[in-house]
Amino acid sequence: MTKAIWLAGAAACSLLGGPAMAQTAPGPGAPVADAARQGVLVFEPVFFADARPDTALDMISRLPGFAFESGDSGTRGLAGTSGNVLIDGRRPSTKSDSLDQILRRISAAGVARIELIRGGAPGIDMQGRSVVANVVLIRSVSTERVIETNAYFYPDGYIGPVLSARWSRRDGDDQTEAAISGFSDRTDGTGEGFRRRYDASGNLIQDADLVLWDRIRTVRATGAVQRRIGGGLLRVNGLVSWFGNENSQDLLIRSGAGVDSFNDEEANEVNSELGINWTRDLGPRTGIELTGLQRYSTEDYTGVSESSGDSSTFAADSTTGESIGRAILRFRPNDRWAFETGGEAAYNFLDSATAYSENGVPIPLPSSSVKVEELRGEVFGQATWRPGPTLTIEGGLRVEVSEISQSGDSDLTKSFVYPKPRIQATWTPWAGHQFRFRAEREVGQLDFGDFVASADIDIGQVEGGNPDLEPEKTTVLEAIYERRFWGEGVFDVTWQHLEVEDVVDVIPLSGGFDGVGNIGDGTAEFFQLRLTLPTDRLGVPGGRFQTRGSWSSTSVLDPVTGEERRFQGNQAFGCGVAFTQDLMGGRWSWGFNHGCNVDKGRALRVREVRAFHAEPEVSAYVQWKPARDLTVKVDLGNATDRANGYDREIYTGPRDTAPLAFREVRRTRMSPWLFLQIRKTF
Repeated sequence: MTKAIWLAGAAACSLLGGPAMAQTAPGPGAPVADAARQGVLVFEPVFFADARPDTALDMISRLPGFAFESGDSGTRGLAGTSGNVLIDGRRPSTKSDSLDQILRRISAAGVARIELIRGGAPGIDMQGRSVVANVVLIRSVSTERVIETNAYFYPDGYIGPVLSARWSRRDGDDQTEAAISGFSDRTDGTGEGFRRRYDASGNLIQDADLVLWDRIRTVRATGAVQRRIGGGLLRVNGLVSWFGNENSQDLLIRSGAGVDSFNDEEANEVNSELGINWTRDLGPRTGIELTGLQRYSTEDYTGVSESSGDSSTFAADSTTGESIGRAILRFRPNDRWAFETGGEAAYNFLDSATAYSENGVPIPLPSSSVKVEELRGEVFGQATWRPGPTLTIEGGLRVEVSEISQSGDSDLTKSFVYPKPRIQATWTPWAGHQFRFRAEREVGQLDFGDFVASADIDIGQVEGGNPDLEPEKTTVLEAIYERRFWGEGVFDVTWQHLEVEDVVDVIPLSGGFDGVGNIGDGTAEFFQLRLTLPTDRLGVPGGRFQTRGSWSSTSVLDPVTGEERRFQGNQAFGCGVAFTQDLMGGRWSWGFNHGCNVDKGRALRVREVRAFHAEPEVSAYVQWKPARDLTVKVDLGNATDRANGYDREIYTGPRDTAPLAFREVRRTRMSPWLFLQIRKTF
């Protein structure tokens, strides 16, 4: 292991050779380029054989140089919400069911191959991504039953059980599957630590113990049916889930002024979803895809804080829903051109009521009872052109039209029209070398939650709602260089420049409250290096060393001081190191991961500056497969018992004019944990 790390730097330097560098012949199971589709690497099951993966997600995690993204289910509509993995060339017609959960339910035995598409391929909508993976399923008849019995174990004796069961059957294109799962566990919201306050001169004025406790529970059921209907392929999927969260905080004063306080919070959420997707070939080079999606959820929250006979209560009840219809028409006249056009319409709503009281006396909040509704539509078209075997160019235009209205405590309606052009080029001048360039206009979405009042009970902070918001608009310039070597080795460099309009941040509201608003324009720069290094040639067989480092610089004018500063939560530096090794043909495997960066960014409010802190995280695992249908895995998480928390600077008023009242340092430790997984396939 030491030898592998020591030689990693030398290998990284040597792999940057130009076209004259000798190329290593691929070994057994190495990925092969698809000659018919330039830029596509095909990974057959034999490539993953030494790792003995259980699921499609295990296989995805083994793709060299590929960083899995599950997507953003919180984004309204379907455009841009999906992750970077396709299944049989399509994105799942679901948002509530995460992409990693879907891939976890697909057995590795049911995967025919995985295609790594870099820069685009005929009939594939990259949706602005430079790289996507396509999981191609087998068409043979198979029935599978999987049971998993897992549990989290903690040093204090707490056990968090995790149970799941799945049944699936495939017969050609016909598929039927059903799954149910449930768990009860804790998060890093359980732990012990301290909160210390210092005056402006640095003198300790209060020392307090923190005792945190939380519990999360969920039950989820999913199902899907796929059949040949109407000359095309119809897939219907559904989901029902419940999620509950309880947590408490006890603050016990050890010295200095102040009194003990006790906070309790409880939230319950119910989600349901129905999705329909139908695809059909209209001719040898033309196809259509129709998608419909309906989501509905309810949530209730109550937070109570008590201190020396005083109490405050914040309560919120909300109902949300989303209805989406989407149509896509694809046409590929030849192998050099591919066209796609379509449209999407969606209706979204949030109906929320919040209430805040102190000692039983109601305190008015900005936008405490509102209903937010949105009608949005989008039309789009794109073309993919391959002028030669080494160059792919993709251009597209999306035009978004939306109307957001709020009723309740205040009535307001806003309409938006935003064109979103994109152009992307992929150039592969020599084998193993690829350059990708992208220029795109992106438009963010307004968070309906920002329209409504909210609270952080644990620090006694209430935030007002603000309906007068504009979405962020960003112009993105991106360049990526990728070098593949040694069969599974990948080195890539990413650079991005962003021009951001109407940055969303925290601003002062009436009544002395803070809220979310727009603070002007800003810029951002991002640079990242990543290396995936197979260690067989370095004397460590079956191993893979991965490392990354990223640097970012952001700039915007602070709405309170008028001075230049970073974006909220922006991390200046990020890094990580990981190593995995497969032994005895995958019968045994082990690995570790180290998230080495400490910088977690800052949050700035009108009267506060908060710097987040988290010590580097270390995790490790050992996996044993005594048989093809049985897997036993033990994960060790939070191995170093890292401390989390933040440093706060609290001012007596707006921080541009008021003096510093005190500084606060908060740290807690969760404790390490073991996760035992037992997976049996029948």
